[in-house]
Amino acid sequence: MMFTTAARWPAVFLLLSALCTLFVPAVTVKHENFKTCDQSGFCKRNRQFADDAAASSWTSPYALDPATITFKNGQLSGTVFKTLKEGEAQVRLPLTVTFLESGVARVTLDEERRLKGDVDLRHGSQARKERYNEAGKWALVGGLKVADGAALSEKAEAGYTKVFYGDAGKHQAVIRHAPFGIEFQRDGETQIKFNDRGLLNMEHWRQKVEPPPKEEEKKEGDEENKDEEKTEEKVEEKKDEGPKGEDESTWWEETFGGNTDSKPRGPEAAALDISFPGYEHVFGIPEHATRLSLKTTRGGDGNYKEPYRLYNADVFEYEMDSPMTLYGAIPFMQAHRKGSTVGVFWLNAAETWVDVVKSKTTANPLALGLKGHTDIQTHWISESGLLDVFVFLGPTPQDLTRQYGELTGYTAMPQSFAIAYHQCRWNYVTDEDVKDVDRKFDKFNIPYDVIWLDIEYTHEKKYFTWDPLTFVNPTKMHKHLDKRERKLVAIIDPHIKNTNDYPVIDELKKKGLAVKNKDGGDYEGWCWPGSSMWIDCFNPAAITWWKGLFKYDSFKGTAPNTFIWNDMNEPSVFNGPETTMPKDNLHHDNWEHRDVHNINGMTFHNATYEAMLERKKGEIRRPFVLTRAFYSGSQRVGAMWTGDNLAEWSHLEASIPMVLNQGISGFPFSGADVGGFFGNPSKELLTRWYQTGIFYPFFRGHAHIDTRRREPYIAGSPYTEIITQALRLRYQLLPAWYTAFHEAATIGAPIIRPNFYIHPEDEKGFAVDDQLYVGSTGLLAKPVTKEGAESVSVYIADDQPYYNYFDYTVYQGAGQHTVPAPLDTIPLLMQGGHVIPRRDRPRRSSGLMKFDPFTLVVVLDKDGNAAGTLYVDDGETFDYQQGAYIHRRFSFDGKRNALTSTNLHPRATVKTDAYLKTMAKVRVEKVIVVGAPKAWKGKSQVVVSEEGAKESARKRQVGFEYYESSGKKAAWAVVRDPKVAIGKGWKIDFS
Repeated sequence: MMFTTAARWPAVFLLLSALCTLFVPAVTVKHENFKTCDQSGFCKRNRQFADDAAASSWTSPYALDPATITFKNGQLSGTVFKTLKEGEAQVRLPLTVTFLESGVARVTLDEERRLKGDVDLRHGSQARKERYNEAGKWALVGGLKVADGAALSEKAEAGYTKVFYGDAGKHQAVIRHAPFGIEFQRDGETQIKFNDRGLLNMEHWRQKVEPPPKEEEKKEGDEENKDEEKTEEKVEEKKDEGPKGEDESTWWEETFGGNTDSKPRGPEAAALDISFPGYEHVFGIPEHATRLSLKTTRGGDGNYKEPYRLYNADVFEYEMDSPMTLYGAIPFMQAHRKGSTVGVFWLNAAETWVDVVKSKTTANPLALGLKGHTDIQTHWISESGLLDVFVFLGPTPQDLTRQYGELTGYTAMPQSFAIAYHQCRWNYVTDEDVKDVDRKFDKFNIPYDVIWLDIEYTHEKKYFTWDPLTFVNPTKMHKHLDKRERKLVAIIDPHIKNTNDYPVIDELKKKGLAVKNKDGGDYEGWCWPGSSMWIDCFNPAAITWWKGLFKYDSFKGTAPNTFIWNDMNEPSVFNGPETTMPKDNLHHDNWEHRDVHNINGMTFHNATYEAMLERKKGEIRRPFVLTRAFYSGSQRVGAMWTGDNLAEWSHLEASIPMVLNQGISGFPFSGADVGGFFGNPSKELLTRWYQTGIFYPFFRGHAHIDTRRREPYIAGSPYTEIITQALRLRYQLLPAWYTAFHEAATIGAPIIRPNFYIHPEDEKGFAVDDQLYVGSTGLLAKPVTKEGAESVSVYIADDQPYYNYFDYTVYQGAGQHTVPAPLDTIPLLMQGGHVIPRRDRPRRSSGLMKFDPFTLVVVLDKDGNAAGTLYVDDGETFDYQQGAYIHRRFSFDGKRNALTSTNLHPRATVKTDAYLKTMAKVRVEKVIVVGAPKAWKGKSQVVVSEEGAKESARKRQVGFEYYESSGKKAAWAVVRDPKVAIGKGWKIDFS
């Protein structure tokens, strides 16, 4: 959500907004509000460092002293020395390389002098002296068990140390001593190189030479004298000598947009080049409005000139096809080629820039057998903190998402309502407005589960309050929604209004729980309420206090069907540098904001999640908390969305690769504002966006306060009917979606998946990012994202038959296939070989579907086989963690002509038995077999057998219908009401 004119803003805030030129929507992003690499001192220095290295016979000044190397319990330690100018002492950099049981390696490089606190800070700063070393505390939750089998190579080689690790020692780290570098190999082939181009650069601490004191002392606080001192400091800066190629002008302070960063610790960037030899595609490092396969950032036709930036920011009307930073940061990159997927996780929470360069080598016709290849060279640059990198050697995409998930956590299993449809806008203006919208959804028979409230529900932008004039009876409103199992989500942001007669700000100040400015006082900035302060959720005491605010007797008017939306948590500060906090602000334990910026939003999100767990003693329900800002690990506690998009076709198109990228980067519970946040979509665009949005894991319609109302029933015929059919398709397939969420929550798999993830050997499809697969269902969707389109071209990567979801038209053969897509049609195919679970009875909300029967769609592959899974739990509590769930595998064996249901539950518990009793009457009401064999023609019955049934009913005959193929449409068959329980084992024999 971004800002514009709204009711009851303080006059001074309107003035400030006008001065900042931010309160009136513009055509596109205001680039002048955000830094380029050249305007970010540490990025410019390190990019120049790379240019200088490439233009000369460069030798990296970093060397690992072999005399310092030790290896014990799966961890190699040593000291890397950075050589400075002649006559200067070398800089000591402690190195650790840890080999994990999962086959992942972790490399950390610190700075001994800062580590020991043997440095002086300028300006009397209270900041910590160490490099920030607590990112793992927030991002990592497991996967850190050290490998017992990792071992040094018995064969000594001069200048190198080798370590074998991974499954059966198939992985090898070849550590070069001088210049220091590491090659990571799998089965003897190099996959990843560190410092191959010599761009490692740990900016070490150095003393700032201050000007000598004046004979006459200046009075403290004299602004004129301060200006003179700054001028003298700048003169002294020119005298400082740094390594060749470094720009010294931003070592000690940096100014942008009228804000000056004091930099009390001086320059401290950490940078490294990481190469992927033989790879042509890299993915990941969200969030950016880019294609899935990342572009080169060093110019050239169709490429970028700027590096990809990771610096969580409130970006107003972001532009398409840009490496510019957005709201979240996940520094996880994977490289893919036929037969191999590898990756790196750059564990650093500071502002980070990443250059990507593709180096192509053509085949030499004189060198027989040698083919041309592509190497991808990346350059990672962070402003501060440790150099801390995890290395994944795959070899499959599934290996990477699983191992990354083991480290940072898997997606939280949401309540079932959370994966249904959410209706939102800025703002529903009264409690009666909310109820009216709810009634109209029912009137038009449109399903939805959640209605949302933006900031206007509060009293004068004070969170945990209700406007007494517009939300007169929130309790009655909640009860109204609850009658149809619907929920309400209310926004709560991290900025707390700094005003009188507001207990929340009074307690924040009294308890000392706000973020501090560089001098140690409470930081004050501007956001929605005007003057505001920010809760510091790095502080455990702040989290404890925050949790108390959400209890029902504190946040009066809320109910068990109230859930929360965390926005503006980058943090967004309207009058701050780059619309965020000054980097020299101080957080808990005196870490500077520069060190923790990208983690800030996650700490707030975590705190709200914990608060939702403790609203009432004994009432434990899975929270739902949406976040805009995020970091690695945010997936553990909720969902995200892609922020303030526009009602334009280009934004609809971009949403697909953006959400796909979130999925492969470990945060799959994601979506984009359906319809576009800014602007008024045409009815065609709105309709196509709903047809696309049903394939977002997080599915919400949202709109800006200045837009026209656009609830689905407003569009009118035929658009309302078409949108309604799209929504019903989402609801029909909720069992398949919920099963996909279970996979994400247990093995880290994306919920929607790109072509390369499903078909990792298909080189032609590696960059395909305008279509998607839903979980492991075989459902292949190609949303329409072009105005006026009547068809789409769907890329098929294999030779399996693909069937149109609605009429069973067959498409087969690798390559592009034209699929009709008039406005009332969603291009959706079913890959042969899958069993797709769904619920076909239309309901007003997902909660009303809880005990509905299931339909199984059996989609036969070219060999006549199919398989699929179904996961079901109560969709609300954490009882599933104690075994209260159903997990079944459905398999159709073409040779035996039988469909069977088998149990995937590892072991039954008391909770399992109790849950099965509640689901005892839930049955399979229909089985549809697509691609049914001709041999079934003429059959009228099948034989059904079920475990636990009475002897007389153990085997029984059930009616069967066969429909012949017609033209390009496949034959299909239906078994109606086989009367088998969804939670039991059974077999349907078609012989």
